[in-house]
Amino acid sequence: MVHAYILIQTDVGKAAEVAREVGAIEGVTLAEDVTGPYDVIVRAEARNVDELGKLVVSKVQSLEGITRTLTCPVVRI
Repeated sequence: MVHAYILIQTDVGKAAEVAREVGAIEGVTLAEDVTGPYDVIVRAEARNVDELGKLVVSKVQSLEGITRTLTCPVVRI
Protein backbone atom coordinates (compact mmCIF):
# COMPACT_ATOMS: atom_id res chain seq x y z
CA MET A 1 0.00 0.00 0.00
CA VAL A 2 1.03 3.57 -0.70
CA HIS A 3 0.05 6.21 1.86
CA ALA A 4 0.12 9.97 1.31
CA TYR A 5 -0.91 13.27 2.78
CA ILE A 6 -2.78 15.55 0.42
CA LEU A 7 -2.58 19.24 1.30
CA ILE A 8 -5.51 21.19 -0.12
CA GLN A 9 -6.15 24.89 -0.63
CA THR A 10 -9.79 25.90 -1.05
CA ASP A 11 -11.89 28.89 -1.95
CA VAL A 12 -12.61 31.14 1.03
CA GLY A 13 -15.24 29.61 3.32
CA LYS A 14 -15.17 26.17 1.64
CA ALA A 15 -12.73 24.26 3.88
CA ALA A 16 -15.30 22.47 6.06
CA GLU A 17 -17.43 21.47 3.08
CA VAL A 18 -14.42 20.23 1.11
CA ALA A 19 -13.18 18.23 4.12
CA ARG A 20 -16.58 16.51 4.43
CA GLU A 21 -16.75 15.70 0.72
CA VAL A 22 -13.15 14.47 0.50
CA GLY A 23 -13.63 12.37 3.63
CA ALA A 24 -16.35 10.39 1.83
CA ILE A 25 -14.04 9.34 -1.03
CA GLU A 26 -12.93 5.71 -1.04
CA GLY A 27 -9.23 5.56 -0.20
CA VAL A 28 -9.34 8.60 2.07
CA THR A 29 -8.73 7.59 5.68
CA LEU A 30 -8.80 11.06 7.26
CA ALA A 31 -9.80 14.57 6.15
CA GLU A 32 -9.60 17.57 8.47
CA ASP A 33 -9.95 21.29 7.95
CA VAL A 34 -7.02 23.19 9.44
CA THR A 35 -5.57 26.69 9.66
CA GLY A 36 -2.42 27.86 7.92
CA PRO A 37 -1.32 27.92 4.30
CA TYR A 38 -3.48 24.87 3.52
CA ASP A 39 -7.15 24.56 4.40
CA VAL A 40 -7.63 20.79 4.44
CA ILE A 41 -5.20 17.97 5.16
CA VAL A 42 -6.09 14.49 3.93
CA ARG A 43 -4.55 11.09 4.64
CA ALA A 44 -5.10 8.67 1.77
CA GLU A 45 -4.06 5.19 0.75
CA ALA A 46 -3.95 3.28 -2.52
CA ARG A 47 -2.56 0.01 -3.86
CA ASN A 48 0.24 1.75 -5.77
CA VAL A 49 1.45 5.17 -6.92
CA ASP A 50 -0.62 5.03 -10.11
CA GLU A 51 -3.82 4.39 -8.14
CA LEU A 52 -2.91 7.22 -5.78
CA GLY A 53 -2.50 9.56 -8.75
CA LYS A 54 -5.91 8.53 -10.10
CA LEU A 55 -7.47 9.16 -6.70
CA VAL A 56 -6.03 12.66 -6.50
CA VAL A 57 -6.68 13.72 -10.10
CA SER A 58 -10.06 12.13 -10.81
CA LYS A 59 -11.71 12.26 -7.39
CA VAL A 60 -10.11 14.89 -5.16
CA GLN A 61 -9.20 17.61 -7.65
CA SER A 62 -12.60 17.38 -9.35
CA LEU A 63 -14.44 18.63 -6.25
CA GLU A 64 -15.83 22.14 -6.37
CA GLY A 65 -14.07 24.62 -4.10
CA ILE A 66 -10.57 23.14 -4.39
CA THR A 67 -8.02 25.53 -5.86
CA ARG A 68 -4.74 23.61 -5.40
CA THR A 69 -3.43 20.30 -4.05
CA LEU A 70 -0.01 19.07 -3.02
CA THR A 71 0.45 15.31 -2.62
CA CYS A 72 3.12 14.11 -0.18
CA PRO A 73 3.72 10.34 -0.33
CA VAL A 74 4.83 8.75 2.92
CA VAL A 75 8.29 7.14 2.75
CA ARG A 76 9.83 4.68 5.14
CA ILE A 77 13.53 5.48 5.55
